[in-house]
Amino acid sequence: MSSAKELQERGVRLFQHKDYEEAAQLFHQAREAYDAEGKPDMAAEMRVNIGLVHRALGEHPQALAAMQEALQVFQEMNDRRRLAMVLGNMGGVYAAMRDNEQAHASYRAAADLFDELGETKLHGETLVAMGALQVKEGKLTAGAASYQVGLEELNDLSASQKVIKGLSGIVNRLTGGQKPD
Repeated sequence: MSSAKELQERGVRLFQHKDYEEAAQLFHQAREAYDAEGKPDMAAEMRVNIGLVHRALGEHPQALAAMQEALQVFQEMNDRRRLAMVLGNMGGVYAAMRDNEQAHASYRAAADLFDELGETKLHGETLVAMGALQVKEGKLTAGAASYQVGLEELNDLSASQKVIKGLSGIVNRLTGGQKPD
């Protein structure tokens, strides 16, 4: 029989290869194994992974249910980093469901926690996600501002993010705005 960690690692590999059903089975097995080992935090992480599988399959209510179970565990453990990560993931699910109000609330709560914890990269990624959602809603100025602040906190930008960051700097110079420090 495989250990919980081995099941988890195999599940992650399958998820990365988009074999979602098999990944979910392994994450369920890993959750049960972590529960048996008395590791509720890791069992909760497997619930998040199961939620991510449901999200990838477009099964949003199931994704939220799994993530909310994990959220409760992390709240009880006062694990603020993992709490913030689940909130960010839930923001993505709510955004996929077009429940923008809940998406913003989840992203905002996650961003605030990441900021408090000094998790600059995760804070930046969350702000980028918030900015993208705001742009989709037609809130271009707010979205661009959130996106730009988020990009300033990230080190490894994608090609499109580098272009957007460069363009925002040009727009700031042309409009007399200041480039953020």
